[in-house]
Amino acid sequence: MSAAPSSGRRGFLVGGLAVGAAGVLAACTSNSSNEPETAPVAPVGGGDNDKPGAKVVIGFSAPAADHGWIAAIAKNAEATAAQYSDVEFKPVEPTNDINQQISAVESLISAKVNALVILPNDGGQLNQIARKAMDAGIPVVNLDRVFPDKLSYRTWIGGDNYGMGVAAGHYIGAKLKDKGVSNPVILEIQGIATLPLTQDRSAGFADALKTYGFSVTAKQDAAFTVESGTKVASSLLQAHKKIDALWNHDDDQGIGVLAAIKEAGRSEFFMVGGAGSANAMRSIKAGDSVLEATVTYSPSMASSAIKIARLIAQDKGLADLVELQAPQSLTLASETITKDNVDKYLPLGFES
Repeated sequence: MSAAPSSGRRGFLVGGLAVGAAGVLAACTSNSSNEPETAPVAPVGGGDNDKPGAKVVIGFSAPAADHGWIAAIAKNAEATAAQYSDVEFKPVEPTNDINQQISAVESLISAKVNALVILPNDGGQLNQIARKAMDAGIPVVNLDRVFPDKLSYRTWIGGDNYGMGVAAGHYIGAKLKDKGVSNPVILEIQGIATLPLTQDRSAGFADALKTYGFSVTAKQDAAFTVESGTKVASSLLQAHKKIDALWNHDDDQGIGVLAAIKEAGRSEFFMVGGAGSANAMRSIKAGDSVLEATVTYSPSMASSAIKIARLIAQDKGLADLVELQAPQSLTLASETITKDNVDKYLPLGFES
């Protein structure tokens, strides 16, 4: 639902053309070969985007908060929307049922919201309902789990899943190389194996390990829950009497993974986590477990998604970019948190 450019923006465009024309004229008529050429004028970005603008209604749909990361997603979205007097936040009941999420999004389309922020349970299965919103003129900001059809979203924002794997792989590979370990036993505990994000994380991990001449010995998927983390870790620990390193994709299920490791009395290996939960960071800082590092996948992306949805609905660009419209995709960096830098990241952690 893109409105016509504001008069201020039209003025900028006309003014920019005038300045450009004047520069060309000056270059053509100058008699002095020493006179410097007129420098091109850089356009101004979105301006002060936090100032109140047109009132907009932003619909929001996400899975049920049965997981610390998902809970933080919902909290961040709501808190960010509350910062703007020109935003009405319209969340629907969170659910892990695909059909219920489709129905919930349909209700937001019927309500004719100005923009939608959707974190789908599964991007493929919710692709058509997102496309329906876009076809109805409602811009969709796709959060995290991507819709396969680019016509189903206006902007995607999420973490760097491949980069998470790369960061974890480099931490593990470099440490094992430094220790002189050959043919290491490296285990991997995934989240949900069928999700593209999980596949990207595994691909990045394998690619990074390959640069050290290493590979994953065994991997098994859990389901982003404490219970599944315990069950899967117990199975892998029983199957491998000696382990050198373990990468667990998700710090929430990592609570269960660490519990299983403690129960088994194993400590001959080190572990890297994923996402950057506060409890994982506290454990890294305390040095009270095999967990030495975690790679970030911050739920702060939900706050950014609300901000982007607001700007799109108000036909604004990003203040720090010269383009007049919001970008089509934004990928957050994946950073490695260790004992050396954990204090800097702790305020950003979410509670599992």
